[in-house]
Amino acid sequence: MLRYFKWGFWVFVVLLVGSFLHYTLPQHDIVRITGTYNRLTTVGENAIFYASPDAGTGETGTRDIRFIEAVRPNGRVIVYRNEDTGWVWPPYFKYDSSNLQAEASNLQSTAESPVWVSMTHYGWRIAWMSIYPNAVRARVVAGPDVSIFPWVNIVILTALAFLLFMIRRMWLQFRERTLDPAFENMGDALGRMDERGDAARTRARTSWGRFRAWVGGLFRR
Repeated sequence: MLRYFKWGFWVFVVLLVGSFLHYTLPQHDIVRITGTYNRLTTVGENAIFYASPDAGTGETGTRDIRFIEAVRPNGRVIVYRNEDTGWVWPPYFKYDSSNLQAEASNLQSTAESPVWVSMTHYGWRIAWMSIYPNAVRARVVAGPDVSIFPWVNIVILTALAFLLFMIRRMWLQFRERTLDPAFENMGDALGRMDERGDAARTRARTSWGRFRAWVGGLFRR
């Protein structure tokens, strides 16, 4: 049972970390921008999926948020929000949402004369929770079949893997040099205590036996 609990715990940790990285790391969509607009949006239970209020957007609650509408090459639509991230998480340090909105408006195109754009964003689109990915950058590309190499993600994941490797090495060295000797000394101390306890019990049994023999001798006289 403990084994299944251990595996379940580690599976949960991997899923949690994987979801966090998938939400936070930049992604690239090849889309055709069809429209841009501003809309008063109530941010409540889903506030964790929105950027912190930046200069000019007001407090958490009803905020004026910019949106970018687009179409993927397969015809499926996607809607992005366009918010500043500032200095908070995730660390995109985005302060140019107004400029990005203007660029997106300028890049609008029709199906007959498409302009394909690589839209860099982070986050997810969950319609029933009114959650939108946050657009970070828009760049014109040659066509709908262009592939963007995720070098930023590779660098970050490599750095995280190296960090985890170093943490594991440090933990193993700490356990080998500090914990294992401490546990060994503790085991030796417990062993000596058991030996002393056994000796005390033996002496007690011997003394009790002698006492019983003495008492028995008194009554036999």
